[in-house]
Amino acid sequence: MKNILVTGGAGFIGSNFVRYMLNNTNYNIINYDLLTYSGNLNNLKDIKENSNYHFVHGDICDKDAVRKVFKEYSIDTVVNFAAESHVDRSIETPEIFVKTNVLGTSVLIDVAKENWKVKPNDKYDKEFIKGVKFLQVSTDEVYGSLGKEGMFTETTPLSPNSPYSASKASADMVVLAYHHTFNIPVNITRCSNNYGPYQFPEKLIPLMINNCQQGKELPVYGDGQQIRDWLYVEDHCSAIHTVLEKGKDGEIYNIGGNNEVANMDIVKLIINYLGKDESLIKHVKDRPGHDRRYSIDNTKITCELGWSPKYLFDDGIKYTIDWYVNNKEWMDDVISLNYLEYYKNMYK
Repeated sequence: MKNILVTGGAGFIGSNFVRYMLNNTNYNIINYDLLTYSGNLNNLKDIKENSNYHFVHGDICDKDAVRKVFKEYSIDTVVNFAAESHVDRSIETPEIFVKTNVLGTSVLIDVAKENWKVKPNDKYDKEFIKGVKFLQVSTDEVYGSLGKEGMFTETTPLSPNSPYSASKASADMVVLAYHHTFNIPVNITRCSNNYGPYQFPEKLIPLMINNCQQGKELPVYGDGQQIRDWLYVEDHCSAIHTVLEKGKDGEIYNIGGNNEVANMDIVKLIINYLGKDESLIKHVKDRPGHDRRYSIDNTKITCELGWSPKYLFDDGIKYTIDWYVNNKEWMDDVISLNYLEYYKNMYK
């Protein structure tokens, strides 16, 4: 019976992962979340009574609190989702991203080192260390921007272009340093753009769905031709599970959906699906340092671990739109006055 600490487990991807693991394993899942603006326990209200699920309110930057969780639940696996993740917000307040994404990751893996009794070089208990793992959930944005051709592989040089992606690249380096220095078994996963249920409406797809339903303007950065590889969140969860079970220590695995779509095409698809008019589209000034194209090469995780995405974008986006349409109460609950003020500032 594994005891998995899922940090940021009340957020979009984290909550979907918690639910996925409870449905597909018998592991104990300890959800550790600070519940900032995008962390929402309503994302998990359907599983809160599950005997294998435990929620702890806490900050990954608080070392004493993290130590307490490790000891109380005998943590042997960490999946670190906890992060400030919205590029726009990183441009407004970059220091918050450095604190959470870099310092927080450093605290987590240092406490893991303490509890798993690892030591530099080869002087550690290999039998004890064999059953533990630290998995850092990262992003393809650490690679920077692509031209019209090419794809990101695990050996693509890091070239982050925003405070967000720079903080995630830094966190990745901390994790790899602890692996090489202290022999901690680690993996890093770098995913493409996720979409699906429970995503906070600052992100493109839920933002456009919500505005469409309300007949509001649809703010599109620049010409809307930024291309992303879109990954349905359940595919991402299954990929992380695969890396936990089969990933080779110290390795990085890219996770993509094989679905490259331009932002404007997504906006128009949502408009047409909901029976609205394209006159709702409003082009706004592009954000600073906006990467033009991302594309993930899945070859490594597919050939070495046997994982591949199941969801085509045409199917996944319909499931996603229908979920938000049928869960309007959830959307209403997450939209606060603070969010509305932020929205006005971003898209004015």
